[in-house]
Amino acid sequence: MASEAVQAFARFLLRHHSQQIISIVVSQDLMLHHPVHIDFAELTEEDPPLAYLLFSQPTVFLPFFDNGASLAQRIVLEDFKGPEIASFKEFVHVRINISGSPLECPETFPSIGRVRVKHRGILLTLKGTVIRSGSVKMIEGERDYECRKCKHKFKVYPELEAGNAIRLPSSCPSQRDKLCEGASFQFIENSIICHDYQEIKIQESTQVLGVGSIPRSIPIVLKDDLVDIVKAGDDVIITGVLTAKWSSDLKDVRCDLDPILIANHVRRTNELKSDIDIPDDIVEKFKHFWTDFKDTPLKGRNAILQGICPQVFGLFTVKLAVALTLIGGVQHVDASGTKVRGDSHLLLVGDPGTGKSQFLKFAAKLSNRSVITTGLGSTSAGLTVTAVKDGGEWMLEAGALVLADGGLCCIDEFDSMREHDRATIHEAMEQQTISIAKAGLVTTLSTRTIVFGATNAKGQYDPTKSLSVNTTLSGPLLSRFDIVLVLLDTKNPEWDAIVSSHILAEQVEPERGKKNEDLTNVWPLPMLRRYIHFVKGYFKPVLTKEAERIISSYYQLQRRTATQNAARTTVRMLESLIRLAQAHARLMFRNEVTRLDAIAAILCIESSMTTSAIVDSVGNALHSNFAENPDQECILAILRPILIYNSSSIIV
Repeated sequence: MASEAVQAFARFLLRHHSQQIISIVVSQDLMLHHPVHIDFAELTEEDPPLAYLLFSQPTVFLPFFDNGASLAQRIVLEDFKGPEIASFKEFVHVRINISGSPLECPETFPSIGRVRVKHRGILLTLKGTVIRSGSVKMIEGERDYECRKCKHKFKVYPELEAGNAIRLPSSCPSQRDKLCEGASFQFIENSIICHDYQEIKIQESTQVLGVGSIPRSIPIVLKDDLVDIVKAGDDVIITGVLTAKWSSDLKDVRCDLDPILIANHVRRTNELKSDIDIPDDIVEKFKHFWTDFKDTPLKGRNAILQGICPQVFGLFTVKLAVALTLIGGVQHVDASGTKVRGDSHLLLVGDPGTGKSQFLKFAAKLSNRSVITTGLGSTSAGLTVTAVKDGGEWMLEAGALVLADGGLCCIDEFDSMREHDRATIHEAMEQQTISIAKAGLVTTLSTRTIVFGATNAKGQYDPTKSLSVNTTLSGPLLSRFDIVLVLLDTKNPEWDAIVSSHILAEQVEPERGKKNEDLTNVWPLPMLRRYIHFVKGYFKPVLTKEAERIISSYYQLQRRTATQNAARTTVRMLESLIRLAQAHARLMFRNEVTRLDAIAAILCIESSMTTSAIVDSVGNALHSNFAENPDQECILAILRPILIYNSSSIIV
């Protein structure tokens, strides 16, 4: 049976993966561990019985498959006619990719929290995020022994489940001499084969969990060519064999069995973190939507914005800021390799009951990858990376910002964080990396994430004082936020009447608008998610000369007039204007940043200022409602600063 399986798999490799075998035999490194990647669906279609045996008995048949890869090498070498120097490679490992095969079902592709005893011993696939990455070690793989009685040589493999302990057989395993019952064996010198070894831990994604569920984790063993290919924060799909790891035998102590997955195939899915399926008919629906609003583009934009947190009435400025933050700008890399981030950051400052947490949670729903935390429940280690000691070894465990890489990190009660903890996110927000030097572990991790914070003002908000005083946030931290919106719960009888009517109407008609697929009205959440993901990946807006002149002139004007906003009026504000203008162009479904996009970015920044450089007073963002004719009002908004500051350099 063993020889038949080896030959069958060798034939399969030669038919479908001959190029991989040829690349291995022409490789110059004899001691390198070479992987042979095969698709389980392809093997199932070619040889169903062999595929089933591999799935049901992987510990038995995976070594046969490795031998089949070695046999395929020998066959290729016999007929090899290439000009390169070819040689046989001893260390070849077959890597099975189950993802996308017919076996991708809840029984063979369970969530980490649903791994049970029934999954032990079969080929299992788990999906999660790497939260801990251990150092690469050297582990003993096998030894050669010789029977002192019959001189039979045999290999002994250590038991990984028992701490890699070597257990010699009770009698000679020789098949040639049935009468040999020797129990004395001699170790053959220089016969030890060592392997690279690394332990990581993966945790199931919080997006697939129900309310109140605790995310589960499981340790993973990586060997040979699989080591050091993932780091903390990476999304992975791992195929392997589930087994149990137990402690050494101790008298009168119960032996605890801990599940552990011995990996066979590791696939990083970082590039698929925000992947959302967008059919062609949905894209056509987006294009048709903007064709209908070709003459009134701002009315079309407002129709999209009304789908953001529809349970909160009005707050046009906040909804526009949330949309621009989630869409973001284009990352710029100059000739020297310096990167200017494209992700925007948003901070909501306001009185209690103004809907800050509602926007926070809705933004997390719009992002396919998000982490929500609070200031009270977050330390500097919980936000960035912590060093933990496990089994006498220091490991790095990823925090919220690392786990949100490529997505959104929402931090509620931002003011409840200690000053030391707030200072740790400076590098993560601007350079989008975290440099770690803890317990001898020195590394840099990626944090390409959007930070969405919400905080209450310190006591009663005083408009005459700066944002730093009102929020107790330092100037360097405030300058990293592209938009800081202040929501003041001032008394306004007309506004209070409108809001109360809206809330009561929602109670009477709770299902209103939930099943509405007409994009001219309030957009449903799934459509909004698809739209944001599509415009982020499809459009790369470029600034026009008009937009550049407007942004530059406004920045210079702010530098001349702003006195209380010194923490905000830095070069970072100019970069924020560019990002927001690019995000608005994406929101408007185009590849060009026009004058309208630059003005929209300026209005967002103006809402962030305690004193305005263009108008005499800044309106409360809490009382900003959607305009009935936004396109006509936009013209008036453009003309007003020209009439007031005609002597300035802003020319529209």
